[in-house]
This record gives sequence, C-alpha cells and structure tokens, in this order.
Amino acid sequence: MRISVLLFVVLGLICFPAPAQRNNTGQWENLFNGTDLRGWKQLNGKAKYEVKDNAIIVTTVANEPNSFLATEKEYGDFILELELKVHPQMNSGIQIRSLSKPEYLNGRVHGYQVEIDPSARAWSGGIYDEARRGWLYTLEYNEAGKKAFKVNDWNVYRIECIGNTIRTWVNGIPTAHLIDAETSRGIIALQVHSIGKPEEAGRQIQWRNIRIQTQNLRPAPATDIFVVNTLPNQLSEAEKVNGYTMLWDGKTSTGWQSAKHKKFPEKGWEIEDGIISIPKATGKGHRTGGDIVTTKEYSAFELQFDFKLTEGANSGLKYFVTNNKGSVVGLEYQILDDARHPDAKMGSNGNRTLGSLYDLIPAVKPGQSLRKIGDWNRGMVRVYPNGKVQHLLNGYVVVEYTRGSPEYKELVSKSKYKDFPNFGMAAKGKILLQDHGDNVSFQNLKIKELK
Repeated sequence: MRISVLLFVVLGLICFPAPAQRNNTGQWENLFNGTDLRGWKQLNGKAKYEVKDNAIIVTTVANEPNSFLATEKEYGDFILELELKVHPQMNSGIQIRSLSKPEYLNGRVHGYQVEIDPSARAWSGGIYDEARRGWLYTLEYNEAGKKAFKVNDWNVYRIECIGNTIRTWVNGIPTAHLIDAETSRGIIALQVHSIGKPEEAGRQIQWRNIRIQTQNLRPAPATDIFVVNTLPNQLSEAEKVNGYTMLWDGKTSTGWQSAKHKKFPEKGWEIEDGIISIPKATGKGHRTGGDIVTTKEYSAFELQFDFKLTEGANSGLKYFVTNNKGSVVGLEYQILDDARHPDAKMGSNGNRTLGSLYDLIPAVKPGQSLRKIGDWNRGMVRVYPNGKVQHLLNGYVVVEYTRGSPEYKELVSKSKYKDFPNFGMAAKGKILLQDHGDNVSFQNLKIKELK
C-alpha cells in the first residue's frame, strides 16, 4: 500500500502542471482527441502533421513557408494548457487569438504567438506578433524566465488570455505578461517555421495533452515579473505593484519643464490624444520649443518610453542630465531615422544611430528590433545601482556598458564630451526629451526607481 501511494504521488508530480498552473474553477475541454486531427485545419505551409502515440507530430518540409495547424473554432478569453517536445535546432510557436483572412497577405496567419525557442537565446514563453508588429515581450524583460524551458524534453505551457491581458508560463515558471488590445479573438494554431536549408528537413516537434477552459476563468495568482503594457499611458495594477509610476501623465505638462527655464515651453511641444510631440520646425535649424526635462532627478532606475519617428527625424532621450559648464548635457539614447538622417553616418562606427549611447557606443540592432518609420517603438533604459546600464529597443538589448569603467572613460575621452568634467557620472540627474526641430512623438513614459 505504501509503495502504491508513493508511486501515485510521484506520477502526479511528473504528469500534472505545477500548482501555479492548475485552475480547477472551470471545465476543461480537450482540443486534441489523441487519435486524429478532427477540429483542426492546416494553413499556409505544407509541413507534415500526423498523429501517433497520442501526440501530434509535425515534420519540417523543405521549400515551404511557415505552416500552421489551426483550430476550426475561434476563441476569445481562455486558459490553454499543452505539452510539447521540440528538436533542439527548431523554432516554433503557439498562435493565439490569431487570424487568417484572404485580404491580409493572401491568408497569411498573423497574430499573437507564444514562442518555443530551444536555442541559447532562450526566449521560450515570450510573445511575438506574427506577420504584424514583431516582438512584444522578449525574455530580455524577464531573465529568470529564460531558465524555464527544458531542451530535449517535454515542456508544459500554460497561456491565459483574459480581457486585454496575456500571461504565459513554461513548466510552472512565469515567462511573459502582456497587456495589449490589438486582437480580442481568433484561432489557436500550432506553428512550424519554414526552413532555410534542405538538410533541416525532417526535424520534428510533438504536441500532446492540449486542453482549454473558456468558462468561469480565474487567473493564476499575481507574479512580480515585468509587465509590457501597450495601452497608451495606462498603469496596470500589476505595474503599480512592481513599483512603476507614470513619468508623464498623458494629459498635462505636470512634472516637466524647459531644460533652460523653470516653466514648460509656451510654444512648440504639443500634448494631444495622449501623445506629447514636437511638430516639424518652420525653418532650417529652428527649434520649436527647446528640450524639456523632468522636475525630479533620478539615480538608479528602469525607464520605459514609446516613441514614433517621421521620415528623416532626429531626437533623443537623455538621462543623468545636469548643467555642466553652462550646457545641459547627459547620456543620450539616440532616436533617429538611420536611413535618412545624415547623423547616422557621423561619429564613429555607427555610434549616432538609433538606440546608441550617442557618440559613445553604437547600438547592435538585429533586424527584428527595427520597425517602420511611423510605427511606435518601445525604448528602455536600465540603470542599475552598480553602474551597469542597458539600452533596449523593442525588446532587444542593443547597448550595454558600465558608467565609470575604464572602457567608458576611454570612450568619453575620444568623444565630443571629452571637455566636460566627469561627463555622465553624476550621482543623479534629470531625464530629458530632445527637441531637434523634427516631428517626433512620445507616449507611455514610465519609471521604476531601483534600490
């Protein structure tokens, strides 16, 4: 009897999700019956989907686009759980609230995708917007989540879509928390990426125990992981608990002033529809309202900001801003149309391009970190108490350095800031939005002070 009880407990630990994943308030419905693909349809590519040993097995096929095995039904709010095992050199994903319409890229499946990434990058559980906006939640926002996925083993995924909130877990570890209102309903689909080389054909991913709840949903307990909230100038309860406050209220100039005067500029900067922007200058070299800065100073912090460029535009976000030798200076996160503004080709090795630490360190930008001119971008500056600093662009770390390090001092000595004593080394400073006379917009400015 003791052996049987022990065996039951052990099997329970192996086969069922961790307590944080379980939800016993609703009725589970199996999306996969274990014997055939009834209730599913294949879209786009022609990867091979088959059923064997109570699992859906998908095999890559050469010269095919991304393939999707999609539910025939659409789902809005739900909790989805499933298990998967993937070839260690494959990339895949789970489409949720996704669409396939003839008028959009000839039926291309598009929408939210929960990432399956066994590579060293380790972004499993992150959220990508397939064939639409690109990455929304990378695991650069959640370092602990990178440890959740088990390579060459079965993994349990849990996905909650309730209202505008999407949360994910991998093997009981929270991996993403997104608040976004782009799509409220759509198909669920099992994705297999196209392959670039013929020798990559024949690799497989397996799926099993796919089940869903759609009624009496109750979200899992709150976690303290980073929240990406794309709703304009809104601070969720989860963000408040995590220590975030609005750096700009989305309506007024409260908390901001001219960089060289005590009042907010009377002309130039415009605040309308939750956006603060610089209109195009009326003449060459003319600055419409001048730079603006926060009235408060900050030391260690995590700063989020959304920005939108127009063609040929130049701007920047500066931090540790101080009055130095009569000038308003600070470390700058460069905001620039790299393709059209001449500043991108100046400086050294691209250190004046988008996302760079201006005139000091060039941003290393993967292609997927870039968005079209006119689209919103998500910027972030992390300044840790130990002096480490990171610039992020649309979820990618594009710059990393340590203030005061020998490498930092060497870069300053060769830059336009070489004659400013202790440049960038203030214990605290203001945050600045730059007016370069070009039409640039900002929203969703949020900050968390780090201890």
